Amino acid sequence: MQQAPKPHLKRFLRRLQRSISNCARRLIRPASSTPARPAGAETVRRFRHLTGQHRTSTTNRRLGLLLAFNAGAVNAGGFLVVRLYTSHMTGFVSMLADSLVLGNTVLVLGAIGALLAFISGAAVTAILVNWARQHRLHSSYALPLLIVALLMLVFGLVGAVTLNWRTPFAVPATVLLLSFIMGLQNATVTKMSSSEIRTTHMTGIVTDLGIELGRLLYWNRSSVLPEQQVRANRKRLALFSSLLGMFLLGGVAGAAGFKYVGFVFVVPLALVLFTLTVPPLWIDRARLRLMLRRSDPSAASPSRHDS
Repeated sequence: MQQAPKPHLKRFLRRLQRSISNCARRLIRPASSTPARPAGAETVRRFRHLTGQHRTSTTNRRLGLLLAFNAGAVNAGGFLVVRLYTSHMTGFVSMLADSLVLGNTVLVLGAIGALLAFISGAAVTAILVNWARQHRLHSSYALPLLIVALLMLVFGLVGAVTLNWRTPFAVPATVLLLSFIMGLQNATVTKMSSSEIRTTHMTGIVTDLGIELGRLLYWNRSSVLPEQQVRANRKRLALFSSLLGMFLLGGVAGAAGFKYVGFVFVVPLALVLFTLTVPPLWIDRARLRLMLRRSDPSAASPSRHDS
């Protein structure tokens, strides 16, 4: 008389049968009609959303790192050109105070001009971003960065000629231009990240970095409850360290570029920013064209006298 298989042997045979059936279905399954996504499609998608309207912490961090490098390069390179740091306004405020006491009218006017240029750049960014939001455009952050790229391109192409003019206005005009550019960029990143990321000055970044390092090195006693223990925010620590490192790297690249290449070094930086602004502007091209037609008086319907 044949002995019945044991229960564990039955389970093993059922599992083996299911495994064989699954393998067979995979082998005979027809190819999917959906075309495979190219290898670089994910990179293109991230690149497209880098300056888009919808923001995430990842896109903010990546764009912030890129702009920190750009600010470091412009700041260090600009110092070699005009002997002034134009990416932050702390030095100009101190210059204004000192010059007021010393009675140096030229430096007072220069400091006031740099401050007003930086403020104007930030104001232009706020106007463009809010205008784009009201019109539901995808390029709310791309528009100010486009102006930054164009002004940097102009500075890189004609800066050498301008500073060689024998006029007293060449250096002040360059300081005003660079301050305006940095005001545009800093305000863009500030609105984009809800004031979490700064790219044109490192004082706040270094301060936040020191706070997180203090939390990381803090010794929690074993008697302290877990919810009362001091913990460092490692994501913020990595973000601030990365921003500081990119600003420093950009400064080294900018100083070396202006020293050995000249003003042309700014052109690749401007082209990178310009490339980042293209995808959102391309999405908005139809709506922007329609808005321009509505604002153009010559495109209006002909008057009765023409009929």
